[in-house]
Amino acid sequence: MNYTENYHDWLRDAHAMEKQAESMLEKMASRLEHYPDLKARIEQHIIETRQQQQLLDEVIDRNGISNSIVKDAVSKLAAFGQAMGGMMTPDEVVKGAISGYVFEHFEIACYTSLIAAAKLAGDHDGAAVFAKILEQEKAMAEWAITHLADVTEQFMIRSDAPDTEAKK
Repeated sequence: MNYTENYHDWLRDAHAMEKQAESMLEKMASRLEHYPDLKARIEQHIIETRQQQQLLDEVIDRNGISNSIVKDAVSKLAAFGQAMGGMMTPDEVVKGAISGYVFEHFEIACYTSLIAAAKLAGDHDGAAVFAKILEQEKAMAEWAITHLADVTEQFMIRSDAPDTEAKK
């Protein structure tokens, strides 16, 4: 595969990744009841994620390629499986917060790579779009790690209290 083919393939991957992120974030936000700061930040990132999808769609259109329906569907299925698995654990909120942090770093790595690929493929406008998205992902990852201890402490306090739901 040449530069452009690899770049286009990874661009489709990024689109599928953002679909997966949206699904995961929506499921997590919909289940959170006792963690208002976490829920608010996730809802903010859902808005950012949808904007990122629009930006990716514009880059995809400008490059004359189509989304991968298969990749989008598989990523949504993976998000569903992850959400369902988390619902079965008594510490859902902590595992979700950790998973969210890990996923943000996966996105950071993907966009870092995509910027380099876009530049080699000659899509400097795309690289600028990915740099903007990368900053949002870094901000979300920073928020997640900064608040992970708080979420954990809140969970443990709620978990220790009798007749108090802690998991979500």
